[in-house]
Amino acid sequence: MKKILSIILCILMLASLVALTGCGEAENPDKDPVAGNNDDANKGDATGLKFGAAVYVEKLKAGDATADKDGEGVLDVTMAAVTVDADGKIVACRIDTMQNTVKYTTAGKAIGNPEAKSKREMGNDYGMSAGGKKEWFEQVDILEGIVAGKTLDEVKALIAADGKAADAVISAGCTIGISSYIQALEKAYKAAAESTVPANATLKIGMYTVQETKDASADKDGSNKVSVYGFAAAVDANGKVIKSFSDCVEADFTFTTAGKATFDATKELKSKFEQGSNYGMVAHGGAKQEWYIQAMAFDSQCVGKTGAEIAALMAANGKGVESLQTAGCTIYVNGFVKAASKI
Repeated sequence: MKKILSIILCILMLASLVALTGCGEAENPDKDPVAGNNDDANKGDATGLKFGAAVYVEKLKAGDATADKDGEGVLDVTMAAVTVDADGKIVACRIDTMQNTVKYTTAGKAIGNPEAKSKREMGNDYGMSAGGKKEWFEQVDILEGIVAGKTLDEVKALIAADGKAADAVISAGCTIGISSYIQALEKAYKAAAESTVPANATLKIGMYTVQETKDASADKDGSNKVSVYGFAAAVDANGKVIKSFSDCVEADFTFTTAGKATFDATKELKSKFEQGSNYGMVAHGGAKQEWYIQAMAFDSQCVGKTGAEIAALMAANGKGVESLQTAGCTIYVNGFVKAASKI
């Protein structure tokens, strides 16, 4: 009898240890994003390719206004999306760039811009073909074709020692500088996580710029703030989203009443998603969820929708419709929706 009781006691102790171990490994749904993705939120069922997307910010520029020229702030954001197979090779990729130049005068007046377009959106209007070269989108299409089937190391080798494209890339017809595109692809590759995206999915990118201006005064610097929203998605044959990723890069180009730039263009600029909890919406803005979590909530509601259907997620007041807010995206969604509806 004592022997039986001892066995039962051992079994109970073992069960308790297993339960405690399970609790110690519980996943944290609010884990900060790493390399452009939240690991827990992006776990798929491994029935498709890995999907990843990210933004890359080129070196910022900020210049003073002079008697001959307005002051300028320059923000260039490149977005890339990739699908990756089980062997670590890129199946497909998509690249686009939003180039923003904002201005201010020697009188401290901010100059508003019309709605910016990405380089892909500009198409032939970008103007490279006027010089007898292939247009920007044509050259990037060539680069995307070269990247397909390569590992990350092979993709990084497409940049020559001098920072220009390797001879094989130039010979294929892509003669533009590709450094920023490769760096965006590297970030997207490292962010790739398991998904249900099939090999025949099409990758799309939509980009949208929001500009807010304020003239300088004796009490406060002027501001020409640029927010670039990016939406990368894998879509099916009907244009419906299978998987997506939203992000935003924000730069506030400040200046004095004399048009002297006060924005520090040497600082590193991270996207809102990359900043994670450091963005401070919960700590300083009183929001229930941090920005990157709300962005993932937005993406969750885009699944199964076309660009036109995503446009309907925004209510008249600029916030999301009830279903989007219930999903956890309670912030204003104008930038999200305008970028996503372009796919």
